[in-house]
Amino acid sequence: MSAVKLLLDPFPLRTVTRKLIKRFNFGSYISRLKIGAVDRPHYGYCLYNGALLAKKLGYSGISVLEFGVSGGRGLLNLEYHAEEVQKVLPINIEVYGFDMGIGLPEPLDYRDLPYVWRKGYHKMDVPKLQKKLKMAKLVLGDVRKTTETFLEEYKPHPIGAIMFDLDFYSSTVAALKMFEGDEKYFLPRLFCYFDDVSGSELELYNDYTGTRLAINEFNSTHKKKKLSKAYHLLSQKVIDTWYHKIWIFHNFEHNKYNNLMSKKSRQSPL
Repeated sequence: MSAVKLLLDPFPLRTVTRKLIKRFNFGSYISRLKIGAVDRPHYGYCLYNGALLAKKLGYSGISVLEFGVSGGRGLLNLEYHAEEVQKVLPINIEVYGFDMGIGLPEPLDYRDLPYVWRKGYHKMDVPKLQKKLKMAKLVLGDVRKTTETFLEEYKPHPIGAIMFDLDFYSSTVAALKMFEGDEKYFLPRLFCYFDDVSGSELELYNDYTGTRLAINEFNSTHKKKKLSKAYHLLSQKVIDTWYHKIWIFHNFEHNKYNNLMSKKSRQSPL
């Protein structure tokens, strides 16, 4: 980090301390995760909290999905977080990565932001990635088709977290349709990360194109299933940029949605 950037940082001591903890792996994995001193803390956050919720609900395992694998660094990172979480929680974690493998398809229309994305971007070296993966499974093909067959074909543990990085509106719409599957394949609440919702002056993401439009349309067409911002994160005193990219999927009709999570009595003494 440059001296100028550090001087302009509103919380320089926090930033430097976190970087040192991350570099030298000080403390336990969970303590580092809670302060964001890990690679892709947003991936770890979603995976860990999905696993924690699953254990509270009595599940023995969960599945974690990444839509849009690209080169594969994100999927390898999910493997890392899965391995670490399984060391502290007695739960089995399956990891799946969805991708065409040949790069982005042709944008369908303006909603896919063709001024940002082009056919062939994010091409994957499939054999190279396969050799590096330890336990994650690649689900290759058009997401419009793979999402229709995945649940019945793979019969995964209930899905507890999903990372969305598909770039296109059309692809994100297709991925969100998976939420219409049998509830046995999902936790009642899922931790979701959407990569393409902030961006810069280049992307100029908005509510009428891209990922944000896909989310808004999903909410407007589903009465009992909704994606909501993670207000518990956005109300923190210090907000990391990725907090704005976390949504929580709620299935209000899930048979475990109303299961009590609080162990302690909420009764306040006089």
